[in-house]
Amino acid sequence: MSRQLLLLPLLLLFVPAGCGDSSGLGATTSLQITVWPQGKASASISYSLSCPQGTGTLPEAPAACSKLQRIDVSAFAPVPPGTACTEIYGGPQIARVSGRLAGKSISADFSRSDGCQIARWSRLAFLFPTPP
Repeated sequence: MSRQLLLLPLLLLFVPAGCGDSSGLGATTSLQITVWPQGKASASISYSLSCPQGTGTLPEAPAACSKLQRIDVSAFAPVPPGTACTEIYGGPQIARVSGRLAGKSISADFSRSDGCQIARWSRLAFLFPTPP
């Protein structure tokens, strides 16, 4: 029994802190989000989001933090050059996200100008709320 008690502290040394959060999101997520609901010629709406606290001006910030835990930073990457995209126009909306996600610096622009851009927008639409 005493041998098991001695091993417990050693095992705890090898268990990573926050092992339930594989993205590392809890440590360093702070985003600035700007949305132009009617395109760049219109007024913009700005939001902030900090995780894991779920604070900031983004509506439903705690839910957004929860969703970001399941999204890889690659969701913010641009469409690779040469990608074939459908020529579907989704609307004039434009958004920009910058800051730190899971400890990584990001800066990404989003639009709804073709099928690839609409897919990127849709994956992260919870970050781009617009008033009714």
